[in-house]
Amino acid sequence: MNFFYVLNSKSVKQILLVVIAAFFTALFLFMSNLSLSPVFSTKDGPKAVYRGEKDIALTFNIGWGDEKAEPILDALKKENVKSATFFLAGSWAERHPDIVSRIAKEGFEIGILGYAYEDYTELEDAKIGKDIAKAKEAFRKLNIKDIKLLRAPTGHFDERSLKIAERYGYTVVHWSVDSKDWTNPGVNQIIANVKKADKGDIVLLHASDSAKQTANALPQILNNLRSKGMKLVTVSELIANGAVESKEIK
Repeated sequence: MNFFYVLNSKSVKQILLVVIAAFFTALFLFMSNLSLSPVFSTKDGPKAVYRGEKDIALTFNIGWGDEKAEPILDALKKENVKSATFFLAGSWAERHPDIVSRIAKEGFEIGILGYAYEDYTELEDAKIGKDIAKAKEAFRKLNIKDIKLLRAPTGHFDERSLKIAERYGYTVVHWSVDSKDWTNPGVNQIIANVKKADKGDIVLLHASDSAKQTANALPQILNNLRSKGMKLVTVSELIANGAVESKEIK
């Protein structure tokens, strides 16, 4: 009986060690998967990128107007910025092919800002799909290929729009720092709004005509980011370069 008791104790210890090891392995894999998920996601997989782990991405929305986009491009060129992501409405792109061409030629990443700049949360599924498809076709005609990113036109999205965007092959991109430049609060306030940006952040800026002060704010915004040692990258590079947090959409 004594021999049996000793043998059984060893077996129990071995089993406990295996169970503990399996638990921590599973926990590690779970945490790893969690850290690699985007901020907004659904149980079925569709996701919206919110922020990354390192570097920083400047993003510019353009939905209308023809006066402010080129001054912003001029400011980026003067500051020797090579990496940024422009989200363009398809209807705007059709009307401004020369500016779209310049954005592409200067090496900036292009994402889709829908076509007609409508709130996806207020549209039926079919209309969301039609808007995305129409934008996709507009950029195809402009010879802008391999677009993988989409930003909900008004910034509002839900589980439905995430799933529809995924069906069309797009990843939805949100932001973690809002410059509020479209409200024209003053150059200094725009600079202050972006100054809090840190590694991994996606910064929302605008190059539509409503953003009258953005170009003037850019030099100091860039100076502040560089003083922090921040590397400017595109959204796609931000996604590829590190982990991002996750949060399920209900």
